[in-house]
Amino acid sequence: MADSLVIIPTYNEKENITRMIRMVFTLSPSFHLLVVDDGSPDGTAQLVKALQQEFPDRLFLLERAGKLGLGTAYIAGFKWGLQQGYHYFFEMDADFSHDPKDLVRLREACAEGKADLSIGSRYVKGGKLANWPFDRILLSYGASLYVRLITWMPVKDPTAGFICYKREVLEMIDLDKIHFVGYAFQIEMKFAAYRLGFKLKEIPITFTDRIEGVSKMSKGIVQEAIKGVIQMRFRSFFFSYAVEPVK
Repeated sequence: MADSLVIIPTYNEKENITRMIRMVFTLSPSFHLLVVDDGSPDGTAQLVKALQQEFPDRLFLLERAGKLGLGTAYIAGFKWGLQQGYHYFFEMDADFSHDPKDLVRLREACAEGKADLSIGSRYVKGGKLANWPFDRILLSYGASLYVRLITWMPVKDPTAGFICYKREVLEMIDLDKIHFVGYAFQIEMKFAAYRLGFKLKEIPITFTDRIEGVSKMSKGIVQEAIKGVIQMRFRSFFFSYAVEPVK
């Protein structure tokens, strides 16, 4: 059995999901893949089920009743993967904004002991943005500066969503204490790992804006991140993200 699980949340990704799955399965070392689909009306889950006939021992599907949020999709995937015994867990988008070939470099950073959590970063030396409009670049970079200012995390791309976690990180974090369900979830997971003393390392990637499908970004997501980061920092003075010891 492979020791690495790639988790991809989906909602209306029929244009991308088949090609993404096939590309992940060309990589070495071997990766398993879990799609968490939030009731996509475009038939994304049906495409995954069809491919499960071809990859019965490597491709898995969790179907949920509706749009329950990015964060809850990843947490459901983490819990499933922990039960199955995987050692490395990856967050990744379905839309090819993340190059699947970079999964290998993210895994290497953790497997070689350089990181407990490796981050595919746009804003370290060698990182790039491709096919992005100028206003979105300003919004993304400004959000990263804002998060660093509030949290003091030594991470230049705290909103990044291309991540590798070692199993120990997810076992130590009480996943039920993660509050955010939108893109601020990415910030909170890094912050939780940082507060618990894990080693975070950024790996330069090229982030390409999606070509197929529709972006999930909205004003509500941005507002959650702006307000939520301050709330998260305030709460951190009064509680720990660590799993409570069994009494």
